[in-house]
Amino acid sequence: MREMDRLLRIVSLSLFALAMTRLVSCVQNFAMLSEKMKKEIENVNREGPYFGIIVPNSFEMSPLLQSQSFVVDDKYPYLDVSGRRFRIGKLENQRVIVVMTGLSMLNAGITTQLLLTLFNVKGVLHVGVAGNANPNLQIGDVTIPKYWAHTGLWNWQRYGDGPDNELALESNGDYTREIGYLKFSDYNNNTNGGNSPTDNYLNYVWYQPEEVFPIYGTPEVRQHTFWVPVNQEYLSTSEKLKDMKLERCVNATTCLPRTPMVTTVERGMSTNAFIDNKAYREFMYSKFNVTATDMESAAVALVCLQTNTSFIAFRALSDLAGGGSAVSNEADIYASLAAQNAVDVLIKFVTL
Repeated sequence: MREMDRLLRIVSLSLFALAMTRLVSCVQNFAMLSEKMKKEIENVNREGPYFGIIVPNSFEMSPLLQSQSFVVDDKYPYLDVSGRRFRIGKLENQRVIVVMTGLSMLNAGITTQLLLTLFNVKGVLHVGVAGNANPNLQIGDVTIPKYWAHTGLWNWQRYGDGPDNELALESNGDYTREIGYLKFSDYNNNTNGGNSPTDNYLNYVWYQPEEVFPIYGTPEVRQHTFWVPVNQEYLSTSEKLKDMKLERCVNATTCLPRTPMVTTVERGMSTNAFIDNKAYREFMYSKFNVTATDMESAAVALVCLQTNTSFIAFRALSDLAGGGSAVSNEADIYASLAAQNAVDVLIKFVTL
């Protein structure tokens, strides 16, 4: 009997500790909000769970908000928190919360974390346009990458060192040579067949994985990741989108060479740089098999990875990065069409 009492006390204490942990977490998350806002968020969450739909910019979000498929919630059409507007409603048969991030990895990461911290979200759907590094695809095609990476985290090697030289702090486990490098002298303007006789003071940059701290890990014990996979169930569902009819023409006189398509691709990349350079585009495609290039998706993917949240991204190609085709570098003309195609694919995905 004493052993049973002891066991019950242990269970009770464990449950109390779990409850207190969740309470502390809630207090921390809501500490900066007004009582009125806290109550409104609680009321919204009671109607969940929701799909969180994350969009980079207003021109990419407009086709979604203007769609007849999106119905705004009567009581709570939106909530404004920390400079973000979280739009609440239904998209076809699913409850959704739509939020715009703004440009860059930082904004995308902050917005995603806010969404997942404040609201009852069952999965994240990211939608927008992207540059294209894949010469086999064209403007208007909607890509669904299986993996995303942040390719802007570098270890820039000192001049004179090469692939056989250990990187600074590599011995501590801070950096690695496993992913690979970009050698700047390969792109000197006197390069012949990729082998330049002339060195370049910019030397080598080595691509690095992100440090991540997933919620299922030990706090402050880092893990590393470079390619972040999308949710496999979402990816399987997206296979049903391949026969979709997408828009080809901006107007009666401005049309793409062929009708755009929905296609699964191996990889997408994000970095805080607008890629409009043919040499770098070709390098990323040949080295990493990258198709979509943007400035947000990998940040969304990394936050979802660390919070154990399902994620997928739909990125419509708006230009061939750096030029090289009859319709290259015409993002100003075709961005609206690409944004509409991306939203059409998102809506169809949600209905499935």
